[in-house]
Order: sequence, then C-alpha cells, then structure tokens
Amino acid sequence: MSKLTIIANITAKADSIDLVKSELQKLIDITRAEDGCINYDLHQNNENPAHFLFFENWESTEQWQTHMGAQHLQDYLAATDGAVEAFTVDQMTHVD
Repeated sequence: MSKLTIIANITAKADSIDLVKSELQKLIDITRAEDGCINYDLHQNNENPAHFLFFENWESTEQWQTHMGAQHLQDYLAATDGAVEAFTVDQMTHVD
C-alpha cells in the first residue's frame, strides 16, 4: 500500500484563534511519535490567522485511522469544542 497524505484544514472562530493554535500545537510531538507518522506539520495562514493547516504523511491508511482515534485527538476536540468554525480533511496520494 502506498503512503497516505492528509491535508487537514482547521478554521478557528475569530475569538478563539489563540486557544485553537495552542491546542493544535499540543498534538505535534505526540503525533510525530506515533507508529506510521512520517511527518506532521502545522501551518498558519499569513493573511487569515484563523486558518490552520496540517500537512501529514502516514505509512498507511490504517495507521492514520489509529491516530484519528487516539486519546490526544479526543482531548483536542474536547478542549476546542465550540471554538472551531470549520474542519475538513482530504486524503490524498502522491502522484509522480
């Protein structure tokens, strides 16, 4: 199976940008240590600071699905409940 690329877009509510950013940053080190994580990079939009993007690569879809069920993701969702305006995830495959 080929590697899986994830593009996750998170848009915080205007009054919750700092909270969402802080909670997203908490995910980085613990996720990078997960089995199958190749990279897990957080970006913040220069023109719209409420827009965050995770660029991720995983060795397999199964390993990413395990990540999505992890406790630290559940903790993030609880901590940011009501603070996120929009959240989308795109699963992608690298094309040579």
